[in-house]
Amino acid sequence: MSGVVEETPFRRIVKDYAGNKIAVLALVVVTIIIFLAVFASLIAPQNPYDLAQLDIMDGRLAPGAVSGAGWTYWLGTDDQGRDMLSGILYGLRISLGVGFGSAATAGVVGSALGLIAAYAGGWLETAIMRLVDLQLSFPAILVALMILAFLGKGVANVMLALVIVEWARYARTARAAALVERRREYVEAAECLALPQWRILFRHILPNCLPPLIVIGAIQVASAILLEATLSFLGLGVPITEPSLGLLIANGYQYMLSGKYWISFYPGLALLVTIMCLNLVADQLRDVLNPRLQR
Repeated sequence: MSGVVEETPFRRIVKDYAGNKIAVLALVVVTIIIFLAVFASLIAPQNPYDLAQLDIMDGRLAPGAVSGAGWTYWLGTDDQGRDMLSGILYGLRISLGVGFGSAATAGVVGSALGLIAAYAGGWLETAIMRLVDLQLSFPAILVALMILAFLGKGVANVMLALVIVEWARYARTARAAALVERRREYVEAAECLALPQWRILFRHILPNCLPPLIVIGAIQVASAILLEATLSFLGLGVPITEPSLGLLIANGYQYMLSGKYWISFYPGLALLVTIMCLNLVADQLRDVLNPRLQR
């Protein structure tokens, strides 16, 4: 035996990804952010939405201030006396939940429709792709605003609106990838064996279409978080009882000119770091999963 370990596709992906130190750092930051969001109730110094823990007299305290009860507000407080650090940790939970949840749901729906369109062809493909073209012809923020104006506020409504505006990108990407795989020999062999169409579609074609869909999914997570923050800032996103980073930014906007910058600045900084790191991860995944794009 030569003792040489064969390089599997997974090993190659990990090796290529690790070659970009900035992307590795971005992945570490994203992992930390997800950890903080998941365990916010255990890490946060205060539950900012428990009225028993709030004191209106602590409203708009500067970063590093100490309250009468002995609390140290490292990032200050908002106008309701809520600890900004705790608010950001709880806000990350909502923002990431909406981002990952909507991107995953839109990915399943859009990918399935794109695969069906590529494999079925004919009038069904035409109908699905014309719907995709119609969806992509309108700005995502405009469509989301109209949907939420009709459905009202709420985390579930925001996720539904984001799924509706995101699925078309997955469908177009899945169809393009599936059209290439549709002409492969292994698909023709599976058809000659009279395998069920659903099995050919989801067991044979789909796995070979995953790399571009994974990249689109990583990009769409960041896009969904940013879109949700915009909707919440405009007052049409999540309710005040379940604030995201966008709503935290909106809460402090009116105090910016009076010098109370921290109410909006720190949630905005958390949103910026999250979006930037997610985009860096998505960019490196694109290069790794498509060797022709490697620099």
